[in-house]
Amino acid sequence: MSPAHDSRSIRDYGPVNWLGLRTLYWKEVRRFLKVTVQTVLAPVVLTLLFMGVFTVAWGAARGDVLGVPFAQFLAPGLAMMAILNNAFANSSSSLIVSKMQGNAVDFLMPPISPAELAGAFIGGALTRGLLVGAASLLAVTPFASIAPAHLWAVIYFAVAAGVMMAAVGVIAGVWANKFDHLAAVTSFVITPLTFLSGTFYSIERLPEPVQAVSQANPFFHLIDGFRYGFIGAADGSPALAAAVVGVLDVILVLAVYFILKSGWRLKA
Repeated sequence: MSPAHDSRSIRDYGPVNWLGLRTLYWKEVRRFLKVTVQTVLAPVVLTLLFMGVFTVAWGAARGDVLGVPFAQFLAPGLAMMAILNNAFANSSSSLIVSKMQGNAVDFLMPPISPAELAGAFIGGALTRGLLVGAASLLAVTPFASIAPAHLWAVIYFAVAAGVMMAAVGVIAGVWANKFDHLAAVTSFVITPLTFLSGTFYSIERLPEPVQAVSQANPFFHLIDGFRYGFIGAADGSPALAAAVVGVLDVILVLAVYFILKSGWRLKA
């Protein structure tokens, strides 16, 4: 058919190219499912190691924290750590591998908009984060009683955490030129923020100036809100935490959209 008779636009898919979005999303999901031992089982084993060390070694002597046994206090924080780390790892590694192998063109050339690219990468990473988080919660049930007290908080903060770190992973993956760059982000940003977020302790035990600093950590709000969903108690305000992480998610998702739209570090 000659160009004169072909009136279709390259974006003649309606408002959203659902086929392209779905295909890229499933590519991201299947990428980590092909190595389940590495991407799902290994983080669960790490969670069990943390749980075992902190509860068996000295959890019994710790006493109650926020009105619940220490193991019950610790379990949601460890599950949230798994969500954060794995959502970041999925999107960041996917992009850096594509750049290093020179196949980023595979998702840049098809008629997929920046919003659809962002949705697929973030959606795939969110799926991995939630899967590992759920598996981690199941794995620690022999150590602690896990039952949601506020289901809305469990779902909201789990999804918000996955979206946040998936977006951070996309930004880091686009910025990085080699795996050492991603390792630096993990070692010097994500890991310190995670360990200083109240995962292993209640910030009410900290002196007042340090408490204020801890509450500036977005990971604190995620872990505190997620823990509130299980034990019904929190160090801070769940409503404030929900607002803070919601705003951060919007900012980060918009940043991902504009980075992908500009083609920064992706297009020659």
